[in-house]
Amino acid sequence: MTLKAVLFDFNGIIINDEAIHEELIADVLIGENLRMFPEDYPELCLGRSDRACLSDILARRGRIVSEDLLQQLLKTKAQAYRSYLETLETLPLYPIKAFLKKLNTIGLATGLVTGILRSEVTWILEKAEIADYFQVIVAGDDITTSQTDSYGYLLAVERFNRKQPTLELQPQNCLVIEDTPAGITAAKNAGMQVVGVANTYPFHMMQRLANWTVDDLGELELDRVQAVFSGEEPSPSTASVLE
Repeated sequence: MTLKAVLFDFNGIIINDEAIHEELIADVLIGENLRMFPEDYPELCLGRSDRACLSDILARRGRIVSEDLLQQLLKTKAQAYRSYLETLETLPLYPIKAFLKKLNTIGLATGLVTGILRSEVTWILEKAEIADYFQVIVAGDDITTSQTDSYGYLLAVERFNRKQPTLELQPQNCLVIEDTPAGITAAKNAGMQVVGVANTYPFHMMQRLANWTVDDLGELELDRVQAVFSGEEPSPSTASVLE
């Protein structure tokens, strides 16, 4: 087994925008005459798509919404997100470009899996001048309520193989970069190993869940990770810290 591809979460890994999303989800709910409780966002939204987040909050309030209404709510939220970011002088990006360059240099494929809409993702990536680093993007447009949380990562594998058949990618060849318990669980359920980055949750929480844990992606020792994938070093049983 070898490491062939690195799949990135978007919110909390590429861009530091969770507080923005929480505010905008609350605004959408206010438009439906509902109030978001403090526990709603961390329990139902962090590490999950906007679709899943809104659907579950509305269900918690006893609201059953049609697909048309849900699509309208998602569109409203996406437009508000874009408008908010356009007011900022600089985007709240994490310093990830050097890490992406390193992956490109050593020949690893890179993809992105996120719950927000593709139009918003591509706009941000282009503004950040890192769009060309991602060969595959799975966005919220690709994920419906009937699909499991791990579906996005499995779909990324499928799209890599359609785009690069010679890659012969399998889930066990993928390393996922995540920042939430929900995202780590989704990636592991897809059969992938995970680096937990302590951007959103405390280091100790990430350490309990991920295969490797770092405070910053610049700390990740890729040669050691590749050695685990190739069997040269033992696989971390539960979690490891790269010091």
